[in-house]
Amino acid sequence: MAIAHLFRSHDKDLGGGFTVRRLLPAAARQSIGPFLFFDHMGPVEAPAGARHDVRPHPHIGLATVTYLFEGAIMHRDSLGTEQRIEPGAVNWMTAGSGIVHSERTPEDLLERTRRTHGLQLWAALPREHEETPAAFSHTPADRIPEIALPGATVRLLVGSAFGQTSPVPTFSQTLYLDVQLAPGAAIELDDLPDETALYAPFGTIEIDGEPVAANTMAMLEPGAAVRVSAAAGARFVVIGGAPLDGKRFIFWNFVSSSRERIEQAARDWEHDRFVPLAGDNERIPLPQWPPTWRRD
Repeated sequence: MAIAHLFRSHDKDLGGGFTVRRLLPAAARQSIGPFLFFDHMGPVEAPAGARHDVRPHPHIGLATVTYLFEGAIMHRDSLGTEQRIEPGAVNWMTAGSGIVHSERTPEDLLERTRRTHGLQLWAALPREHEETPAAFSHTPADRIPEIALPGATVRLLVGSAFGQTSPVPTFSQTLYLDVQLAPGAAIELDDLPDETALYAPFGTIEIDGEPVAANTMAMLEPGAAVRVSAAAGARFVVIGGAPLDGKRFIFWNFVSSSRERIEQAARDWEHDRFVPLAGDNERIPLPQWPPTWRRD
């Protein structure tokens, strides 16, 4: 069997009526390669005047990876970045030692009915890079390599595959593909990272003939080479990479190999010691404290 684990999504309310399907972290698995957070957002239709904004909040020890199929998001951060995210582009924000950002509806879309659909992932940084200075990288859609295969199109979002390499910068072996399959088509995937998983935001797929239900992530056995097919056509992503170099602690928006570092970040946010987001006085408050490990 090529499939090692199947992960079903669970709904997570982000506030304001905006619910996502969360696949990672899972009870059976914290991470797949560097990815330890996987949210499938939407598709959701918002009426004119509605806001599905994520107010300013902090991160440490990770990189956020945002990819849209529909809609637009305005990203702002404490580095002074203002970047509109649109379908096909890849936003990679390295939090490192600390960053504050917001994700809001662009002003020009507020007064119209609109749809939002996309994926947001977190990649844990290797231990030696957890405290790297914060940075932001935007790669527009027309710079993402696209590989045409019989019955399939592969967009190489992050990493290397099919003889090409994405320009998106990373800190460790990382793979992220967006694959579109025509009805009845199939694609062979081999030479994959030790930890690899597939998830279909559109349609359903079969892996070596085994159906994978909607809203389900399939993690492959290490070293597996698989044939992915879709009788009615589908669009799926492939994520993975080298295994993490040790356990990560997660509290709210903070990720670290050190509990003490997360506790320091929480105190810093509570006492306004993060660099603020210029021109935006809103903030998401720290959740109930202390974290679970302080109550053990």
